[in-house]
Amino acid sequence: MSSRRTVELPRVAAARREAHLAAVAAADTLTPADRYQELFVAVQMERVFDDGKTFVDAVPRGRPLDILEQYRADVRREGFDLGAFVAKHFAPPAAASSEYIAAPGRSLAEHIDDLWPVLTREPTSHPPASSVLALPEPYVVPGGRFREIYYWDSYFTMLGLAESGRFDLVRSMVEDFAFLIDTYGHVPNGNRTYYLGRSQPPVFVLMVELLAEHGIGETAEFLPQLMLEHRWWTEGSDRLRPGEVRNHCVRLEDGSLLNRYWDRSDAPREEMYLADVLTAQGSRRPSHEVYRELRACAASGWDFSSRWCADPSDLSSIRTTKIVPVDLNGLLLQLEAVIARQSDAAGDHGTAQHYRTLAEHRRTAIDRWLWNDDAGAYLDFDWELAAPREPLTTATVMPLFVGAASPMQADRVAVALRDRLLRPGGIGTSEHESGEQWDKPNGWAPLQCLAIAGLQRYGHTDFANEITERWLQTVGALYRRETKLVEKYTLVPDPDQTFGGGGGEYPLQDGFGWTNGVTRHLLRGRTVDG
Repeated sequence: MSSRRTVELPRVAAARREAHLAAVAAADTLTPADRYQELFVAVQMERVFDDGKTFVDAVPRGRPLDILEQYRADVRREGFDLGAFVAKHFAPPAAASSEYIAAPGRSLAEHIDDLWPVLTREPTSHPPASSVLALPEPYVVPGGRFREIYYWDSYFTMLGLAESGRFDLVRSMVEDFAFLIDTYGHVPNGNRTYYLGRSQPPVFVLMVELLAEHGIGETAEFLPQLMLEHRWWTEGSDRLRPGEVRNHCVRLEDGSLLNRYWDRSDAPREEMYLADVLTAQGSRRPSHEVYRELRACAASGWDFSSRWCADPSDLSSIRTTKIVPVDLNGLLLQLEAVIARQSDAAGDHGTAQHYRTLAEHRRTAIDRWLWNDDAGAYLDFDWELAAPREPLTTATVMPLFVGAASPMQADRVAVALRDRLLRPGGIGTSEHESGEQWDKPNGWAPLQCLAIAGLQRYGHTDFANEITERWLQTVGALYRRETKLVEKYTLVPDPDQTFGGGGGEYPLQDGFGWTNGVTRHLLRGRTVDG
């Protein structure tokens, strides 16, 4: 049977897109810190809300400038109550829990299918003068405290949407990401003003390939956005000499160009302001350096992990911008290769050759700088210390996922995964238990997906199936006990004792977009009872 599907969703109508562009042009992109200044600092530092994300997602009940002026007048008065002032002038975001009640006796797949409407948000839900960046089409959010679209989360969510037959949402979310690239030059971490300084792992190329795979679009129609995104990631690279770095780019001593995660701001993250201030206070470095490193780690999607730290047990030692990551460079290689192929198909052979050369050079650089023969795996590289980051993480699978490994390299990565990261409940995240959420003993849905697909690509089918079965047992065990899916899981010897993962800077979140997506995708041809 053909995998092509008909979706009654054309490209956004011209009149509708023009109206939306006009609305975006009329809106500003001020962040809450920009907009509320000392009021913002007071709310976050005095912890008016337990979660720092609550205030930056709140909606003002009046004109922001009027609220700020009223604060400046009121704060000098005796007995001023900051909490009462905020409650009067701001509407906090809706509670993370929803009215959705899981129907008893539903299978895991049926439960996930039922959740898609619960997690879907419409463009009309964007309130004025808030931190939300408006989008033209419906989209799926992760759930819990994550009330907006997230970049790399969404690819894994879309895998499940496609499996559920929700091709309308797959298509509309690709349209939304294309719109973000057209509007801002890149895909922000999420559609909030306070996320505009950074992106996340560049998976837009995987999204448009997913459209083509299911016959609901063509990769070529998004070629302009693919090229714009590549330009953003490589801006300034042509002026770098060996040993120099700029923005997202690192020119290594042999002239190779690879990339790192980076954020244009060196202030505390607005959504976790107090936490970042406290982390910086625990470091001997200037605070602004720590803030930049924390923000760059958030761009990686692995926030937080010993992967990025000089001292695996001390977050204040974080050095994300000093590290060339395996997964980021694998995805950029895929982006360059796809742009080259699509440019060739369009008859633009000069552009195709340019990107083909970039891809060839990146592949060579990955082999030289990120392949570690002693470990038999791909390792991140610390360009400042000129040394590999020796603890193994699941990021090692990305070259397999994008087809950049040789058969020998793929075989050796498979051995390293089995020997060092395979757990009873799936593939682990790292070898170090730091208390951070992207470390042992947690397992994450996107990493299972990347490992399984990468192993399958190189013929390690039995191993891939083993990981699949272990992960589905992990998710299924918690679902049978609590009738829900969560953001991350602790991988334990007895799947029936599975519980949600720990660590990190916020409580475990239910929902959950990418867990739903990966699990629904992996359930194809399998049954996991609820």
